[in-house]
Order: sequence, then structure tokens, then C-alpha cells
Amino acid sequence: KTHQMADAAPAPVPAPEGGAPAGEFRGGFGGRGRGRGRGGKEGDKEWVPATKLGRLVKSGKVKSIEEIYLFSHPVKEFEIIDFFLGKELKDEVLKIMPVQKQTTAGQRTRFKAIVALGDSHGHVGLGVKCSKEVATAIRGAIILGKLSIVPV
Repeated sequence: KTHQMADAAPAPVPAPEGGAPAGEFRGGFGGRGRGRGRGGKEGDKEWVPATKLGRLVKSGKVKSIEEIYLFSHPVKEFEIIDFFLGKELKDEVLKIMPVQKQTTAGQRTRFKAIVALGDSHGHVGLGVKCSKEVATAIRGAIILGKLSIVPV
């Protein structure tokens, strides 16, 4: 016979198919963290090319970024730049400035981020992005900077 102390928590009830364990009713949709994809596991996703150039790069038909510049192909996916310059590409936030729009209810403040990118081997890019949050603006500016990378 096992003794159970008075202050010991009772054994948890196994969760039914719906999500939350029995007795825990929170409103919402299903279990925890199954609503509209926000944040989470973006870093470990495999790149699925969306453009013809992206497919050629991933399959290895395009050997270097210089081939892309030589034939003036438009780079529409930042993963193409990551594929060639990935590790050596450095980014620096040059400026974050608040910009305001006057609305009937007052001002709406957004943040404009300006980011410079380069690999110290003759490739530079500049990205400018405006967003409600600073981190989102910086992330967007880095992506736009990668898309605007040119050889110098």
C-alpha cells in the first residue's frame, strides 16, 4: 500500500484528444500554441525555392553569385544570397528612426531601419524597412539588403 502525503499533488489526468487536460478549460482553439503561426521554428526550415533562379541555385547549376550578376538575373529570394555568401555576410544597423503619420486619433509611430550589408570581398547591399516594431523593421531591412546586394 502506497502512502500519499496530504500536500502531494494528485496524479495528472491524461489529456483527451482535444488538447488541454481534463478539468482545465481555457477558451480558445484546441490545445496550446496551435493558433495562427506566430514566431517559433523558422530557423530550421528547409529552403523551398519559389523562382527558377532559386531552383537552379539549389540544384547546383549556378556555381557562383558572379554568374547571376553576369547575366543580370533578378534575385527575388534572399536565400539565394544566403546560399552563396551565408557565413561571411556581415550586417550593420546604420540608423533606426521613428516616423509618424498623423491620424484622426493622433499620431501613429513606426520605425524605419536602415541596414548595410557586405562580405568584405566586393559585395555590398543596403536595406531600408519601416515597421511597427524595431526588431521587425531590422529583420525586414536585412532581407531587403540581401536582395539589393551588388558587386563593387
